[in-house]
Amino acid sequence: MIRLHGTPKSRTFRCIWAAEEAGLAYEIVPVDAMRGAKTAEHLKVNPNGKVPAMEDGALVLFESLAINLHLAAKAGPPLMPAGDDASRVLQWTLWAATEVEPAAMQWAYNSYLRPPAERDPGQAAAGKAGLDARLDVLEEHLKGRDFLLGPAFTIADCNLAGVLYGAWANKYDWGGHTRVKAWLDRCLNRPAALRARALREAA
Repeated sequence: MIRLHGTPKSRTFRCIWAAEEAGLAYEIVPVDAMRGAKTAEHLKVNPNGKVPAMEDGALVLFESLAINLHLAAKAGPPLMPAGDDASRVLQWTLWAATEVEPAAMQWAYNSYLRPPAERDPGQAAAGKAGLDARLDVLEEHLKGRDFLLGPAFTIADCNLAGVLYGAWANKYDWGGHTRVKAWLDRCLNRPAALRARALREAA
C-alpha cells in the first residue's frame, strides 16, 4: 500500500488527489508540517524536513509533483499517457513548479497564509502580477481544450490544478482568465478531487 506522509491541509493534498485519480490504495501517515517534519523518523523519508513524502514498498520519494508522476505511471493511460504526451505531462508539471508556484505562493503568503500584520500588500500585488502573466499563457493554451493535453484529464492537470488550488479556494481574482477558471472548476470538482478535498477542507 502507498504510504503518504503529511496531512491533507498541505502539499500532501496533491498526492492524495493523484492516488484517488489513479485508483491506488493508500494510507496517510500524519506528519505536522510545522512540528513533526523535523523529527529523525520523518527525516528518513524526507531529508528536507518537509511534507509530503511517499513510501511505495522499497521506494521512498519526496516532492509532491514527483510523487504524483510516480503514482500516475503506476496507473498508466489515460492518467499518464505514453509517447509525446508523456513529455507534455513533464513540461506542464515542471511549468507548474518553476513558473506558477513561486508567484502563487508570493500572493498567498501575503493575502491569506500569514497573519494580517505580517502581510505585505506590495508583495501580494507582485505575486498576483507574476501569476497573471503565467495565467495569460494558460488561458491561450486552453483555447479549444477541456484539459491541458486535450479532451482527457491527465496527471498534468492534477499537478497544475493542485498548485493553483490555494488561489482557487481563496478568492483569487481571475480577471479575464475565464478559460483557466472553467478548467480549474472541471478539475477540482472531479469525483477523485472531491474525495481529496473532503479530507483537506475538513482538516
